[in-house]
Amino acid sequence: MLTVETRHAIHPSHARDMWTEELREHFLAQGMFREGEIRLVYTHYDRFVMGGAVPGSGRLTLDVVEETKTPSFLDRREMGIVNIGEPGTVEAGGETYEMGRGDVLYLGMGSGAVSFSGAGRFYITSCPAHKAYPSKLVTLADCKEVTMGAPETSNKRTIKQFIHPQVMESCQLILGYTSLEEGSVWNTIPSHIHDRRMEAYLYWGMDEESRVLHLMGEPDETRHLFVANEEGVVSPSWSIHSGAGIGKYTFIWAMAGDNVDYTDMDFIQPKDLR
Repeated sequence: MLTVETRHAIHPSHARDMWTEELREHFLAQGMFREGEIRLVYTHYDRFVMGGAVPGSGRLTLDVVEETKTPSFLDRREMGIVNIGEPGTVEAGGETYEMGRGDVLYLGMGSGAVSFSGAGRFYITSCPAHKAYPSKLVTLADCKEVTMGAPETSNKRTIKQFIHPQVMESCQLILGYTSLEEGSVWNTIPSHIHDRRMEAYLYWGMDEESRVLHLMGEPDETRHLFVANEEGVVSPSWSIHSGAGIGKYTFIWAMAGDNVDYTDMDFIQPKDLR
C-alpha cells in the first residue's frame, strides 16, 4: 500500500503567524512507519521526498508515484535509504542489498522499481537528479565519522557521513546522521541556516516517552516543535534547525539544493537568536 502526502512551500512571513497545530501540520511528518505500507511526504522544498517503508512479513515495492508524473519514481530522481530497524533487504536495478541497522543505501537515477523485504524499517529520502551516479551500499564500517562538541556545553556528538562528497558521489542528495553522547542534549549549536539547500530530519533511537524540542523559524522569529521517535521535520532553507532532547537520541539529516558543500552554512550564535 502506497500513501503520498503533499506539503506546499511556506513563506517565512506566513510561518511567523502560525499557531502550534499549523506549524505541526506543515513542518512535522508523523506516521511514516506503518507495517505493510510505504508512506511518503512529497514536499515543494526542492521537490524533496521523505517517508518510510515497513514490509513486515511481506514485500513492498515502490515504483509509480503519481505526484512525479514519470513512469517510475526514480526515472528523474535519486534516493537515499536508511535502515533504522532490524536487518532487511532492498532490491533495485537488478541488485540485492542486505542492510543492517544503521546502513545507508544510495540509489542513482534510473534504478527502476525498489522493493523492500525483511524485518527492516526503511527511511526513504529522495530528490530530483540530473545525472545518474552508481548505486552504492554504505555500511556503518564505510562511513566517515566526525566528533564535535563537548560535555561542558552539553553537545558532544558523533556525525556519521554516508551520502557525502568525502564518501561517495551523488547528484544533489547529501545524507548522514548525528548521535548524541550520554549526557549531551543539544544537537546543533551554534545553529545555522543554509539558504542554498533545504533539509529534512528524522529523529530515532528514542524512548517512547522521550521528546526532542526542535527549534525552527527565522533566527529572529524562532518557533518550536516537540518531536517523538521516528517523526520527521521538514526544514526550509530560511529556517534554523537546532534542538535539545530528553535522553539518548539520533537524528538523520538529508539535504537537497544547489550544491553538495556540507560546510556551506551561515552560523547564528545563541546570543543572536530571538
